[in-house]
Amino acid sequence: MALFKKFSKEEVSNLSQVKSSVARGIRAAICETYPYLEQTDIIETLIPKKESVYVGKCGHAQLCVVNNTILFFQERDGPWLPTLRILHQYPEMMKRLRTDKGAIKFVLSGANIMCPGLTHADATIHDEGDVGGAVAIYACDKEQAMAVGVLKMSTADIRSVNKGIGVENMHHLNDGLWKMPKLD
Repeated sequence: MALFKKFSKEEVSNLSQVKSSVARGIRAAICETYPYLEQTDIIETLIPKKESVYVGKCGHAQLCVVNNTILFFQERDGPWLPTLRILHQYPEMMKRLRTDKGAIKFVLSGANIMCPGLTHADATIHDEGDVGGAVAIYACDKEQAMAVGVLKMSTADIRSVNKGIGVENMHHLNDGLWKMPKLD
């Protein structure tokens, strides 16, 4: 289920400025996961080298915060994932999967994305990905992403197995993180 279903400022603990070496490490990890950000210098806009970077804890997740704005989050040892607001600004940064119409209401209520919702005739697997990879989830006929998730199966397995959970939904439109983009 989605990580930020019930999320509020009070749930963010230990919000603290990190050393520049830790900030560099976070930037490097984000650039490794999303090479597009580094190639286009967008990372300089998002996380400028001279800007203070804060990390907050929220349950099993870490939040990367710059100028009181939550930019990325990471659950346990998973990849750093962008908030939907960042993804909407830079949609080219992530691999994309598109669900059929039937999956939309479930995804927007925080459900994981099942394989049949991604292999349906109306659905599209735009980019190939491996287990643990970060993906943007789009609704059929929509231009903006509705969710951010992590692949539970490779896209090849999603096609061939075609049952079970294909993508773990980490953050979706109208969840707590969407409703609270700033921490001030």
